[in-house]
Amino acid sequence: MQRARLGRYGLLSVSGEDARDFLHAQLTNDVKGLSPDRAALAGWCSAQGRLLATLLVIPAPQGFLLQLARDLSPAVARRLGMFVLRSKVKIADESAAWVQDGVWDVDWPQPDVAWKDSVATVRVGERRYIQLGKTITEQPNATEEDWVLGEIRAGRPFISSATQDKFVPQMVNLEKLGGVDFQKGCYPGQEIVARAQYRGQVKRRMVQMQGAARPGEEFGGGTVVDGARGELLVVAPV
Repeated sequence: MQRARLGRYGLLSVSGEDARDFLHAQLTNDVKGLSPDRAALAGWCSAQGRLLATLLVIPAPQGFLLQLARDLSPAVARRLGMFVLRSKVKIADESAAWVQDGVWDVDWPQPDVAWKDSVATVRVGERRYIQLGKTITEQPNATEEDWVLGEIRAGRPFISSATQDKFVPQMVNLEKLGGVDFQKGCYPGQEIVARAQYRGQVKRRMVQMQGAARPGEEFGGGTVVDGARGELLVVAPV
């Protein structure tokens, strides 16, 4: 079993009587039907259909946790809060209060989301998990770069401040990973995302490449989304 402490992820808590309906109306995926033992990938888009964040939506005892890029957490919390209006919803940036570990090369027979002693274990891939808690006593035996390399090889996009507002969800293959529900109804940018899907207007897609470049930089005729140890995810013409 490998374990790495993950500093690149932030965490928002969304609680209150209307939290589920609020998130359902804001995100690209179905939150209304999300069961307590399942997590979901989702995007949060601008009105122009560009991704402002990629999120892992985790049901929690008091609402939901949203895992996203740490450098986006404060701004996303503030901007999401602008849409609360009269809804009974509270949004808080909990990034500093929670420990987040990536755990892999292990098989745990459990639901996709399991809570025990205030620690959540969330399945994110084959033999890959995120653990979140305000206190995690297990010590890392691997590096965050090891974890990121696995995410790149799995083709999972990570939108950070360097790539915010650059891509519609399909450009980073979010719909192929189950992160977009085209039947759920309106959310910010929904019409543009749907039009891109049904009219075949996605001319750039995220692919794996070899090389050295940082997120947001141009490489191989495209734009780098993520990278580690010479392996990159790049949105390039198709």
